[in-house]
Amino acid sequence: MSTTGRTATAAPDALAATLREAPFVRVLAAADGDSVAAAGVVARALDCPFQVSVTRTAAERERRAATAEQPRDAAATLVVGDDADGPAIAGRETPASVTAVDVARELGASADPVLALAGVAAAGGVPGAGESASVLAAAEERGLVERRPGVAVPVADLADGLAHTTLAHADFSGDPTAAGAALAELDLPADLDDGAYSTVASLVALSASGGERATPRAAEAVERALRPYATPESPFATVSGYADVLATTAEAAPGTAVAAALGHDVRDAALDAWRDAAERAHRALREATTGRYDGLFVARHDAAPVATTARLLQDFRSPEPVALVVGDGEAAAAAVEDRGVGAAMRAGADAVGGEAGGDARTGYVRFDSDQDDGAASPETKEFIAAFREAL
Repeated sequence: MSTTGRTATAAPDALAATLREAPFVRVLAAADGDSVAAAGVVARALDCPFQVSVTRTAAERERRAATAEQPRDAAATLVVGDDADGPAIAGRETPASVTAVDVARELGASADPVLALAGVAAAGGVPGAGESASVLAAAEERGLVERRPGVAVPVADLADGLAHTTLAHADFSGDPTAAGAALAELDLPADLDDGAYSTVASLVALSASGGERATPRAAEAVERALRPYATPESPFATVSGYADVLATTAEAAPGTAVAAALGHDVRDAALDAWRDAAERAHRALREATTGRYDGLFVARHDAAPVATTARLLQDFRSPEPVALVVGDGEAAAAAVEDRGVGAAMRAGADAVGGEAGGDARTGYVRFDSDQDDGAASPETKEFIAAFREAL
């Protein structure tokens, strides 16, 4: 694949040369599904000991590198999902997982195309589009994926999948009983065929894009959940369902996310973390205290997994181009286009003595917050004000 336009600090062949010569490789991945998938693709291709960690801020990444057991001059550190002075796969214009496939090939390894496609989907891309076309072709040639109608969930149980997917938000989201009731009304056959899968897809599309709280963007965003690539040999039922699990666990259970990307048998643990994070995110969208400003929609909920909730808020509920979710001592933001979110997050973090990470469209911040009565703490108010001003 061509590397034109990629935001990596070196071309795949140069990255591979650095990694090939290292006695030990430290991979520091951002806390998102694409970065974790890319880290897994590269790590599986290495012919030396390695360690994969998930980091959420630049300061955390520096601490991990500085306190590692291996001497810094004896190890190579690869940053995935962010810029760095050394080897890095930033993964913005092109999903990090696509670049990781090229790096693995340069290392003489055959990457898992399903994992890479899951990374593409987690980055918000369409598996097989653009530079991921050859990755999809490799998966299809090996019979690892098959396009079908329906909804992209990681499990065979549709009620479970519809209730817990974070690719859509509907009335039944977060509630398996309600999802089961909605499916029962469709009178589906015991053995689902293409017609039945299409009926379920229509239910999800209409439920996610209808209703008085749904935004015009919801109709476009829900397309990510439809017409999935089934993955009969993967631990997760579809490519985008796999992406959903990686994205939610990267935030809620990063060790499990890394283990899944490395191919370890952690399916049950990953699905449990996915369900828990999804239920909390969907509940936060319904219960959050909200505020609307010019260009910014803010939701505050102490129990929210902030990054997952911000993504859902941006896609299905925010009437403004930037969505900010504030939890207890942390916050995340997502934007529909480049809005300087990462820089605004850093300004907000500076105002309250916190630390941040992010890029033009997404961001995360962690700060101390003295809050115990459900009301916004002084630190939270100061952070929101600084973020708004910088944005």
